[in-house]
Amino acid sequence: MAHVLIIEDDERIRTLLVRSLRDQDHAVDSARDGMSGLSLAVDTRPDVVVLDLGLPDVDGTQVLAMLRAVSQVPVIIASARDDDPSLVAALDAGADDYVVKPYTTAQLEARIRAVLRRTGAGRTADRAVVVGDLSIEVASRRAVLGGELLDLTPREFDLLAHLAGRAGEVVTKRELLTEVWHQAWGGSDKTVDVHLSWLRRKLGETAAEPRYLTSVRGVGVRLAAPGE
Repeated sequence: MAHVLIIEDDERIRTLLVRSLRDQDHAVDSARDGMSGLSLAVDTRPDVVVLDLGLPDVDGTQVLAMLRAVSQVPVIIASARDDDPSLVAALDAGADDYVVKPYTTAQLEARIRAVLRRTGAGRTADRAVVVGDLSIEVASRRAVLGGELLDLTPREFDLLAHLAGRAGEVVTKRELLTEVWHQAWGGSDKTVDVHLSWLRRKLGETAAEPRYLTSVRGVGVRLAAPGE
């Protein structure tokens, strides 16, 4: 199962794709225009994006360029444009594959499987990341501590999942702003500090008495099991 984001302005096509992919046990989000699709891609961090080029607000190649500035998520272009310049431009802009309309949902599903195999995207969705008594289930976006489900906001979960993916390492606040907040060219360390404080509270600890989250002065923060 993968988390798929469809950015497609044709409601009939969008509805058909959402239904078909969900029938294949994929988690699916969708958007009808480029900017809302870009926002969803940043907020939900899908495993693969299916992107139309002929969008009502911003051309799909521009959406792809903006997405590539903040994410390496695999992108499949699904467009009626079948000329070589459009195909080459999309691939040069960072697309991973290209399918021309009209296409069948079976063809798209095969392209999604192929892209995920090549990129390795979605592999962490099949397992939980375990650090001590803390378990982070990436696919279902659940975090459990000592058998109790944690009530985390989407951003808190993204922060925790990113740190868990690098358990034992010190991660800088600048890295967190880039990878979690997608603010590669700015952003305040205070944003990270505030969310770490909220996350610590939900983990039952404080900065003065850490259990899982340890701050390394002047460097960043490390997630590790208590005692490690």
